[in-house]
Amino acid sequence: MSSQPPITPSPPAQAKTRLPGIFLVVALLLLVAYVTYNTATGERGSSTGPVAGTAMVQFAAPLVDSTLEGDVNVTQRDGASGTSRAACDLRGSEILNSCQLVRGNPAALVFINSSQGRCAETLDQVIRAATKYRELRVAAVVIAGERSEAQRLVANHGWKIPVAEDRDGALANLYGVAVCPQIVYLRAGGVVDGVSVGEVSGAELNSRLRALEGSG
Repeated sequence: MSSQPPITPSPPAQAKTRLPGIFLVVALLLLVAYVTYNTATGERGSSTGPVAGTAMVQFAAPLVDSTLEGDVNVTQRDGASGTSRAACDLRGSEILNSCQLVRGNPAALVFINSSQGRCAETLDQVIRAATKYRELRVAAVVIAGERSEAQRLVANHGWKIPVAEDRDGALANLYGVAVCPQIVYLRAGGVVDGVSVGEVSGAELNSRLRALEGSG
């Protein structure tokens, strides 16, 4: 994996903003606080996530149990410049690559935080429910927090699925995460089939996964 270039977001030049580091830190803290508050209070927030029928945001993110460090690469293939690599072109055993995730299979992408609670419990629920559907893949993204906390969470729950780190919250922002947990249902190939925001009942989850399995 030593030959793999660092995973860093490379937005188009016109979209780049150069701000002092302190403002970036404050922005991240505000995002984490907002998601945490909405999670604790049960508010659904102003976002319902990506719109059904639209293409997913492509990304390549370091896995929490890897030695790879860096921010999530969210350079889209259509907008990739000659000096940056598109997210879907980054591969490796230490990376959650969104294009590989949905290649030939539907997937449930679950956004959680690094603490015990309903977000982790929802991921457990999704993993259990997904065993009924042979073609379905499940992956998770931990928003911000310390990597060591995320690693403990993975170990405590015994998760065998890919669990990636979104250390600066950029990917969560692009997926419109206002509440933890958020489940994004993706058809094979990467089209958004729907979103569940906050806690989800067993009946709704099974209905979503059954429809997703049949979408291919």
